[in-house]
Amino acid sequence: MWRNSRSGWGLVSILFHWLSALTIIGLFALGWWMTGLGYYDPWYNQGPWIHRSIGLLLLFATLARLIWRLVQPTPKAEGSRLETIAAHLGHIGLYVLVLVVMISGYLISTANGRGISVFGWFEVPALLHGLPNQASLAGDIHWYTALALMILAAGHALAAIKHHWLDGHKTLVRMLNPVLSKRSDHKVVR
Repeated sequence: MWRNSRSGWGLVSILFHWLSALTIIGLFALGWWMTGLGYYDPWYNQGPWIHRSIGLLLLFATLARLIWRLVQPTPKAEGSRLETIAAHLGHIGLYVLVLVVMISGYLISTANGRGISVFGWFEVPALLHGLPNQASLAGDIHWYTALALMILAAGHALAAIKHHWLDGHKTLVRMLNPVLSKRSDHKVVR
């Protein structure tokens, strides 16, 4: 139940997937909202602190997720060869965009040479700082890759819905329930 098999995702992978998805959507919404805050707004400093802290925790979770994915089997993909290749490339794109968004966010926050406090629990040091226009360039990359991530994630969700409702595949069920996803007799309800 905890581990992946060739027929379905395990609970660890499912939790990584859904917690990452909810966190990424929340961070995008918070980031967008923060861009409209005025200097004297009480959330002017608090919003970015929460955004950075959650972003770094997500970075660590994403690295753990990638390691987990490397040591676990990947369930057999359903669909045509073209759909399988598109799904594989889409997943790679999602991981690349997530990492670029988080690394560029880190570079924005550490451009001044100060580390990042993660909810006051620990500090992540500024390993790379003082580059010309670091905050500005990293800010542009952060914003545009976050937008691209939201668009690709929406396509990912639509593809899962299409596979479930139109094709009758277990693609969506496998990411929702580790027990049902491994049963070969489970029928997709449409």
